[in-house]
Amino acid sequence: MYDIAIIGAGPTGLFAGFEAGMLGLKAVIIDTLKYPGGQCSALYPEKPIYDIPAIPAIKAEDLTQNLLKQIEKFNHKMELGTFVENYTKNSDGTFTLKTISEKQQKKINAKTIIIAIGGGSFGPNRPPLKGIEEYEDTSVFYMVNNKKQFEGKNVVIAGGGDSAVDWAILLSEIASVSIIHRRDKFRAHDSSLQQLNELISSGKIILHAPYQMKSLVGQNANLNAIEIENISDNSTKKIDADFLLPFFGLAMEIGPVKNWSLEFEEKYIKVDHSSMATSVDGIFAIGDIATYKGKLKLILCGFSEAAIACYSARSYIYPEKSFHFEYSTTTFNK
Repeated sequence: MYDIAIIGAGPTGLFAGFEAGMLGLKAVIIDTLKYPGGQCSALYPEKPIYDIPAIPAIKAEDLTQNLLKQIEKFNHKMELGTFVENYTKNSDGTFTLKTISEKQQKKINAKTIIIAIGGGSFGPNRPPLKGIEEYEDTSVFYMVNNKKQFEGKNVVIAGGGDSAVDWAILLSEIASVSIIHRRDKFRAHDSSLQQLNELISSGKIILHAPYQMKSLVGQNANLNAIEIENISDNSTKKIDADFLLPFFGLAMEIGPVKNWSLEFEEKYIKVDHSSMATSVDGIFAIGDIATYKGKLKLILCGFSEAAIACYSARSYIYPEKSFHFEYSTTTFNK
C-alpha cells in the first residue's frame, strides 16, 4: 500500500515524488514510457529550457536527471512502460489501480492518486512510408536522445514546424543535413527561421521543397537513401540518407482517464487550485492536464502544484493529524 500513486513521470510527476518524500510519504511513480522524463526526454532532450528559477539554461534531459537524483534518497518505486487502465475506490477511501505492461497486468494499491500525465500518452505521427517500421530505432527516429550518433552522417529531416527547424539547425553543426518540406515556408520562431535561411544560403543545410517522401531505400534496417517526389511536377529523385528524422507532430491521447468520473473542462481535469483536488476525493491533478482559473502551463507552475498536491494528499491520508510547516533546510537537518 503506497501513500501516493503518481501517474506520470515527467518533470512535474518527478517533483511530486520529491515533495512526497519530504513529507515522509511512500510513492510509486507510473508512466507509459519506458524511461522517465515525459516529453522532456521523449521530444527534446538536447534542447535548453530557460524558465527554471535560478538556472539560466538547462538541457531537458539534464533537468530529468537532476530530478531523478533529487528523489533518489527516497527509494520510490518506478513502474515504467506501464499503463493505468482504471481504478477502484475502496470502502476505506483507498484506491486500487489496474495497470498493464508488456509483461503483465497487476494491481497497485494507494491511499491517494496524483495525476501528472501532461497532455496524455503520446506517440509520433508516422509518415505513410511502406516498411518504415523496419528502420525505426536504427535509422529512423522520431526524437533525438543522443545527437552524437549523427556526427559525420547524412541526416534527412522531414517536417516544417519548430522541431524540424530546431534540429536541422543544431545537427548542421556536426552532420550533413537535408530538410524535406511540402512548401518553402516553415512554422517556427522568427529567430530560428532567420538562422535556418542563413544556413540554407551558405549550403550548410540543403532544402528540398516542395517535396514529399515517397519511399525508403536500404537493407537490414539501415537506410542508404530516400526517394522524394516534387509536389509541383511529380518528378522524383533520391537523396543520400543514413538517418531520417520525421517531425510531423504527436498523436496525443489522454486515454481512459477521461472515463474516471472526474470533472473535465474540455480536455483538462478541473481542480481546486488551493489543493489541486479533483472532483473525486483523494485524487489530485497537476501539470498540463489540470486546469483552473488563471492556469499557466509552465514547468515552474507544475512544480508548485506538485507541492500543493502532496500537502493535500497528506491531509487526506491523515485527516485527524495537524502538521506544522517545515522548510527543506529543517527537514534535511533532522
